[in-house]
Amino acid sequence: MALSQMVGRLLGVRRHEVTSGGGGLPRVPQPVSALVVGGGIAGMSVAVVLAERGVEVTVLEAAPTLGGRLGAWPHTLDDGSRQVNEHGFHAFFRQYYNWRNILRRIDPKLRFLRPVPSYPVLSAQWPTEEFGRLPPAPPANLLTLLARSPSLRLRDLRAMDRDAALPLLTYHPARTYAEFDERTADDLLTSLRLPDRARAMLFEVFSHSFFNHEAQMSAAEMIAQFHFYLLGNPEGLAFDCPEDDYATTIWAPLTRHVERHGGRVVTGVAATGLHREEAGWRVTATEGAYRAGHVVLALDPPALAALVAASPGLADAAPQLVAAMPAFGRPGPPYAVARYWCDGDVAAQRAVFSGVTRQSTLDSVTLYHRLEHGSRRWAEQTGGCVLELHAYACEPDVPATELAARMWAELTTLWPEVSRLRVRELHARVEAKAPAFAPGGHARRPGVRTDADGLYLAGDGIHTDFPSALMERASATGILAANHILRSAGAATEPLWSVRPHGLLARP
Repeated sequence: MALSQMVGRLLGVRRHEVTSGGGGLPRVPQPVSALVVGGGIAGMSVAVVLAERGVEVTVLEAAPTLGGRLGAWPHTLDDGSRQVNEHGFHAFFRQYYNWRNILRRIDPKLRFLRPVPSYPVLSAQWPTEEFGRLPPAPPANLLTLLARSPSLRLRDLRAMDRDAALPLLTYHPARTYAEFDERTADDLLTSLRLPDRARAMLFEVFSHSFFNHEAQMSAAEMIAQFHFYLLGNPEGLAFDCPEDDYATTIWAPLTRHVERHGGRVVTGVAATGLHREEAGWRVTATEGAYRAGHVVLALDPPALAALVAASPGLADAAPQLVAAMPAFGRPGPPYAVARYWCDGDVAAQRAVFSGVTRQSTLDSVTLYHRLEHGSRRWAEQTGGCVLELHAYACEPDVPATELAARMWAELTTLWPEVSRLRVRELHARVEAKAPAFAPGGHARRPGVRTDADGLYLAGDGIHTDFPSALMERASATGILAANHILRSAGAATEPLWSVRPHGLLARP
C-alpha cells in the first residue's frame, strides 16, 4: 500500500461498503424469471448476478453483438486482414469496484487487464501535463498536483476564489445537488478565477470525458465526478485496459458464464413494447414475445425513452417513469469515434492514451497497436499503426467523415509526424446515446426502482445514492436491480462498493 493510501485511510479515503450483500439463501428458493432488455455493461451485470442465484434470466440485445458503448464486432479490412472494431476506448479505473467484481467471474485475478500508467493531457498552446503518476490517494494527490503543475502556481492559488473552490472538497450526495445542480459547470469554473491554462488543462478536459460540454453540464455533477475520480478515490488516476478486444476478453467469456449458470443471451432481437400482465410482464420483440416476473430495462436514454413511448400501457402501470422520459431521453451532445489503420507509426515516446484540450473537435487519441493484441499483430505484419480519435462532445449534424477529418488535422498540430502517415483505412461514426447531465436535471433523474412492481432500470445515466460514473455506474445500477429481484425472492444479494461517500471537508 502506498504511503498516500495509508494516510488517506486515516481520513476515511478508502473503499467503502454500500451494502454487504447476503441476507438470504444462496439460490432463489422458488422459480423466478427475469428479462433484461439491453446487453451492455448494465444488462450483463444484472444477468451475471441473477443467473448465479438460479434466476431464469434472459438478456435481449437489439444489436448483433453485446456491449453497448463497450461493444466490439468483427471486421475485414480492404487488405483481407481480420480485425475487431470497437465502439471506442474506455479506461478501466481501479475504483470501478463493482464492474471489476463482475469481471472477476471470468478472470479472478483480472490478468487480461494491463496497466496504462501514463495519462498525459496534450495542448497546442501549452506543454503536455502528466496526470497518471500522481500519488494515488488524497490529499497527497491533490497537493502533489498543485505543487507539480505548471498550470497552477502559488500566485494563482492566492488569486483563486477559495470560497468558490471549497465545494470541490465538500461533496455531499444531497447538499451538493441542492446547492449546485441548477448552475452550470462553466459557471462554477469561472467563479474559481483560475488562469486560463489551469482551466483548460485541469478541468475542461475532465468535463468533456463525461460526454457533456461544461456550458451544458450541471456543476453538481462535475463536483461529484471530481470527488469520484480524484478527491475521494483511494486508487488514483492510473487505469487499466484489456490486452485484447472487448469481444474476446469480456463479452464472449461473460456470455459463457451466464449460460453455464442457466441464463440465456439473445442478440439481434429488439424489444418493441412492454406490457403489464397479471402474472408479471410481457415484452414484445422483433422476433416473438417474452414473459417474465421481473424486467430490467438496461438501455441508453434515447432507446429507453423510445421503448417507454411505444408501451402505452405503462401510463397506468408506471406513470412516474413515463413522465420522466421526455427529459431523460434527450441524450448529451453527439460523440465521434474514428479508427485509422495507417502505414508508418507515430513517435516511440507517444503515450498509449492521451487526453486533448482546447482543440475544436479532438478530445483524445489512443494507440491501439500498442494496446491490443489484434491491432499489434496487424501493425507488426504491415509496419503500420492503428490510431483511434475521439470527440466526446461535438457539434450536432456534422457527418462522421468530416469530424474524423477535423480530428486528424488537429492531431497533426500536436504530433507533427502524423502528417507523414498514409491512411490505409478509416472507420468513423458519430452517435448521440450518452446521458445528459444538464443543469437542474438531477431531481428528475430516474433511479433503479420504478413505480411499477417488478420493473427496474439500469445504466450509466441512472441515479445512484453513492458516488459512481460511466462504466462503474452502469455495472452498479445493474447489480442494484438484480439485488431488488433477489431480495424479493428471499435470495442473497450481491455486495456493493464505492469510494469515500463524502468530500474530505464535508459534514456527514
